[in-house]
Amino acid sequence: MTRGGFKSEQDDPERKCIVSGEVQPKAGLIRFCLDPEGQVVPDVNGKLPGRGFYVTADRKAIEKAAAKGLFSRAAKGPAKVAPGLADLVEDLIARRLVDSISLARKANEAVTGYEKVKEWLMNGRAVLLVQASDGSERGKAKFRPPEGGFIGLLTAAELGLAFGRERAIHAALAAGTLARRVVDEAARLEGLRVQSPEQEDGEDSVVKDM
Repeated sequence: MTRGGFKSEQDDPERKCIVSGEVQPKAGLIRFCLDPEGQVVPDVNGKLPGRGFYVTADRKAIEKAAAKGLFSRAAKGPAKVAPGLADLVEDLIARRLVDSISLARKANEAVTGYEKVKEWLMNGRAVLLVQASDGSERGKAKFRPPEGGFIGLLTAAELGLAFGRERAIHAALAAGTLARRVVDEAARLEGLRVQSPEQEDGEDSVVKDM
């Protein structure tokens, strides 16, 4: 198991974090590259051209890379870093997580709403419970995550976006490739998103063993 909850698989390419020096699967890292003007650009999809530099999906690691000139060191030349780089990466990963849940919804592998989520949990179809971080704690406590499968990182507005609603508090996902993708993106977001004291003192905000 690596930082961010990713399992190391033999066929998963590995890269070295320019901050820690640790080699780990690419899934737990954020790729960066330089644009034509020498600006550091986060490549969360891993598809931009050019040489890539990898940093663990962790806010403090990204902030250290920016503050200590580690991008320039890795690039062996000037690398301009815009203010708020870690915030930008967090926003991009949150968007990927929302989009992944939306894809699961379109594939009939995700539902929202109290009654639908309750039904999926009761009949065993749900393998993952997603609840809004700013939802009522009393309301959220009515559901028990299936076998520890829980994500509590998104706001009600973000979770609602995945279902074409203004807000959503509860969601459930069925087993499948999309659920695995949701877990992977949530694991990356967990290292980037500043959590409330209640979240830090409570259960993990993302499942790590699916």
